[in-house]
Amino acid sequence: MLFVIFCLDRPEHEAVRLQHYEAHKAYLANASHKTIMSGPLVTDDDKTMIGSFFLVEAEDRQALERFVANDPFNQANIWRQIEIRAFRKRVG
Repeated sequence: MLFVIFCLDRPEHEAVRLQHYEAHKAYLANASHKTIMSGPLVTDDDKTMIGSFFLVEAEDRQALERFVANDPFNQANIWRQIEIRAFRKRVG
């Protein structure tokens, strides 16, 4: 099943995000689910990272919830809002 994980950062947390970026990447590399695509959400001028987006394939929503809870970005209190939603692909 596909899921979208949508996370918004706390305001003015880009520097903190960058401090934890390598740990975040290493954590994602060891995920038990399949990441279809992921990357930072940015401001409209494409200059400031303001969150994270993931499209993943996983069998278990609860496992994704645990995965997100343990992400270094979440552990560092960077994300102020996290949404995990099931997704049905129609186009593309």
